[in-house]
Amino acid sequence: MCCSRNLKLLNLLRMRLNLVLSIILSVTLWSCADDAIDPTDQLDYELGKVLDSYSMTGSKDYYILPDQSSGDRVPEDPKNPLSPDKIALGKFLFFETGIALDAKYSDGMGTYSCATCHIPEAGFRPGFMQGIADGGMGFGYNGEGRIMNESYSEEDLDVQSARPLSLINVAFVKNTSWNGSFGSTGVNIGTEDQWGNDEGTRRNSLGYEGIETQNIEGLHTHRMKITPEIAEELGYKELFDKSFPHIDEKFRYNNRMASFAISAYLRTIISNEAPFQDWLKGDSGAMSDREKKGAILFFGKANCNSCHYEKNLGSHEFHALGVKDMDQHPGAFNPRPNDKRNFGRGGFTNNPEELYQFKVPGLYNSSDTEFYFHGSSKTSLREVIEYKINAEKENDRVPQSQMSPKLRKIDLTDEEIDDLVLFLEKSLRDTHLQRYKPDYIKSGNCFPNNDYISQEELSCN
Repeated sequence: MCCSRNLKLLNLLRMRLNLVLSIILSVTLWSCADDAIDPTDQLDYELGKVLDSYSMTGSKDYYILPDQSSGDRVPEDPKNPLSPDKIALGKFLFFETGIALDAKYSDGMGTYSCATCHIPEAGFRPGFMQGIADGGMGFGYNGEGRIMNESYSEEDLDVQSARPLSLINVAFVKNTSWNGSFGSTGVNIGTEDQWGNDEGTRRNSLGYEGIETQNIEGLHTHRMKITPEIAEELGYKELFDKSFPHIDEKFRYNNRMASFAISAYLRTIISNEAPFQDWLKGDSGAMSDREKKGAILFFGKANCNSCHYEKNLGSHEFHALGVKDMDQHPGAFNPRPNDKRNFGRGGFTNNPEELYQFKVPGLYNSSDTEFYFHGSSKTSLREVIEYKINAEKENDRVPQSQMSPKLRKIDLTDEEIDDLVLFLEKSLRDTHLQRYKPDYIKSGNCFPNNDYISQEELSCN
């Protein structure tokens, strides 16, 4: 009886001892595992959590851009559906200098293209602070060498008083231009009473989205021409036939159809090979630790995502940041202080509360050129960040009362600014944009420019 009781007591003690040892071992292993966590894994976890929390769908996958080569669906205008033939035609025409046939003077004929002001190597922006099409000459290395043709005066130039926006990821933009004036949908619903104020926005009544509407106007504004004879002569007639088989031949070869093809092509220009995209798709090594810290800042402490929150890291919001206008830049061509573009969204809507508000642009490939904001007033991403976190306007034309409430002072260390710049410069840069560039154009001309200086600089001879 006594032995039995002692045996039970011994077994109970053993069980309790094993339980204590098990707890100690578990705590030890957990502690060791915690000590051994890779800092990079921790950054991946933190970035994933912050993206999930700020995404419009609750998942970081929201920010993954489509890859057409994998069959992903690219957003299209229902009234201008995409097709391989239409995209191919648009790709040619966008770079085709042979359609620059409404130039101001004869020596400007056939010397420029749409790509003159939207260069792939420059992030589909001008390499110069302004885009100069007709009346410009030269290319330089990355489009920065554009100068004025001596046969032209500044008033003759096809040059804009606002820096052209990038065409990367334009498929996700419902309303284009700095004031969002193009496009009948999106934020322009309810602005119909303003569409007749100028020829460009009058085209909104056709019912197309932004890029389609802007390109209908753009081919006219930028002095280009397509006719049945030109389409035949340059070798594009067959592609027009394949692209628009439902359009009567009498209406098939013209600027309108050309603009639809160009718009279809532009919708396929997507920065889906940027390192941030690779990281989103599962490659944790696509970004360095510092880039990941910069991304966490972008979506967190730096508050960048309060405006740049859509898939293209832009948005359809408009904000007055108080930056300088193009005419306040000492190197600007044909500066016009009273240009309607200087008034931003309010210049289109005629709403005083929207004066000096400009569209929030997408951020991919921002580092491909050195000019920022609508007036090219900043020349580096670090300057842009420092301007925004200091939250002090530089343009006396903009009343303090008009300034965006989202522009507020934020304290970042130099190291944090460096990390944020690195994320913007490297993680959001798709280095393979030349895949969207044709190997040739059917006219056989030099492209994107065909003046004699560009021919030399582009080694077209």
